[in-house]
Amino acid sequence: MTTIPVTEGFVPFRGYRTWYRIVGDLENVAPGKFPLLLLHGGPGVCHDYLESLAPFAETGRPVIFYDQLGCGNSDRPDDPSMWTVELFLDELRTVRQALGLRQTHLLGQSWGGMLGMEYALTQPEGVISLTIASSPASMLLWVQEANRLRDELPPEIQATLLKHEAAGTTGDPEYETAMTVFYERHVCRVVPNPEYVVNSFLKIGRQVYETMNGPSEFHVIGTLKEWDIIDRLPEITIPCLMTSGLYDECTPMQAEIVKNGIPGCEWMLFNESSHMPHVEEADVYMKVIDDFMGRIEARHAGA
Repeated sequence: MTTIPVTEGFVPFRGYRTWYRIVGDLENVAPGKFPLLLLHGGPGVCHDYLESLAPFAETGRPVIFYDQLGCGNSDRPDDPSMWTVELFLDELRTVRQALGLRQTHLLGQSWGGMLGMEYALTQPEGVISLTIASSPASMLLWVQEANRLRDELPPEIQATLLKHEAAGTTGDPEYETAMTVFYERHVCRVVPNPEYVVNSFLKIGRQVYETMNGPSEFHVIGTLKEWDIIDRLPEITIPCLMTSGLYDECTPMQAEIVKNGIPGCEWMLFNESSHMPHVEEADVYMKVIDDFMGRIEARHAGA
């Protein structure tokens, strides 16, 4: 069996360093295939929880992970004013250019899919496809749906969440324990979470997350709180696939809005999953994405 090479390094970005890992060989991409660049969520939840997608390198498509600035293995500037959508768009452009990704697939999960859609709206050249994995097109709608799911939690859990939100003590372990109940229903239903998922949360960029999002999934008070691109979805021209789970905090209603808004967008709903079908139904997920990318690549071969 041929050993797949793995290389790591840093891309200089705005005076800091953005860490990346390449699984596969960008100099020897299989004929008719294209690399896959992954955009992690959060903002600030680093790449580790996407590591189950590394086997795509075995299909002849190199897989590129990177930790967005402010989390994981990348530099972590202490400056809340830095954390904007435009910064992360600029970082994505910089990573692509530095690694020579002239033609590439993109897969963005949660916030990564939001970033991917924002990037697609800039009409970038060379993006072969975009997989939008459990990503909303509106944070206003996200909060509305998250609070609907929250209302289904046990009353004592709801009371604990409300108490700490009102007191401004969302860093309290009691609050985090209560949040775990929500996470196990609507974020990752594989309990206990696999180690590679746990690692992402251990290395979270807390400043990035709290500046842009807030203290929790449904208490969004950061700079993204009014983010909404629903009206702009028809401007996206890249071939897109939306994936989400039946129990996802990115609820089926939100996924359907993305699917209906982007011309020609496909949608796969995973019935045994929540926010991480790539973890919860890993084998099926890999097959769905491989099929999607393969069909897009076939179009390019016939062009």
